[in-house]
Amino acid sequence: MKILLSSYAFHPNIGGIESASELLAAEFVRLGHEVRVVTQTPGVDKEGWGFEVLRKPGARALIQALRWCDVFFHNNISLHSLWPLLFVRRPWVVTHQTWIARLDRSLNWQDHLKRFLLRGAANVSISRAVAASIPAASEVIPNPYRDDLFYEMPDVAREKELVFLGRLVSDKGADLLVEALKLLREGGLTAGLTVIGSGPEENALKAQAQTLGVAAQVEFVGPKSGAELARLLNAHRILVVPSRWAEPFGIVALEGIACGCVVVGSQEGGLPDAIGPCGATFPNGDARALAAVLREILTCEGRLQQLRAGAPGHLANHTAHAVAAAYLEIFQRSLA
Repeated sequence: MKILLSSYAFHPNIGGIESASELLAAEFVRLGHEVRVVTQTPGVDKEGWGFEVLRKPGARALIQALRWCDVFFHNNISLHSLWPLLFVRRPWVVTHQTWIARLDRSLNWQDHLKRFLLRGAANVSISRAVAASIPAASEVIPNPYRDDLFYEMPDVAREKELVFLGRLVSDKGADLLVEALKLLREGGLTAGLTVIGSGPEENALKAQAQTLGVAAQVEFVGPKSGAELARLLNAHRILVVPSRWAEPFGIVALEGIACGCVVVGSQEGGLPDAIGPCGATFPNGDARALAAVLREILTCEGRLQQLRAGAPGHLANHTAHAVAAAYLEIFQRSLA
């Protein structure tokens, strides 16, 4: 099968869509299919990918690529690469990686157009919450994670309590976690926190920790990636994903689970799907509820082990092989 994969953002950019697109393209090739990726991201390709990347293609190149393929797969709908379907008919599959709306859930003209055009596509959503927001029938296929990189490492001592991984921006809710540390301390429980990442809120978070009297408990280690990140996650018991906004999914939760962490995350959106039976949730924006969940898990080893026990079964549905196989079934049905 010849698969044209549209991913508006792609390597070398870093993010959930970029990671999922790269993993799926590589797995499709490994399973014997031909793949070309269309993206608006400039950059240099990796060695040994096994697929061609068309970066910022012109109209002629885009139409030629569509004529070449059997299936046009949009990993998140993009009007930049959609228009050639007006001239070249091909089965069209769209995966919805996020909400088709503005941050305040309002819709602009592009959102209205995308939602209208979905009638002509086979729709896939990365979580039940995203599927419920799409004005068309949609199957749910979760995002994959890199199981060759994120896994439990017996040689790493799991001696640290809490870890946060993500951009230090207000939507990600790291400030809620710092506040929860203060609430735990007031209740007699002192827990250490490692903050992995960087962003415009870093100085404000450091000042907040100082003001709340928990600065000695918080270590800011900056951005980490690759094997260094995986080893750092392996050193912690609980990964906290305290997003203020409704996350569409949350690959970071899968990475933490694969490294042996229990995950505590906010309950709106698709994050509960990513966490599965391997953690617990709390109401978005509620630092007191977050502190209560953390106290329960930190003070009960049995609860911690119970949540960790669900990891193998949960992760089996999120390997690149399992997710790619689910997509290939949809591609075959679209061709038929």
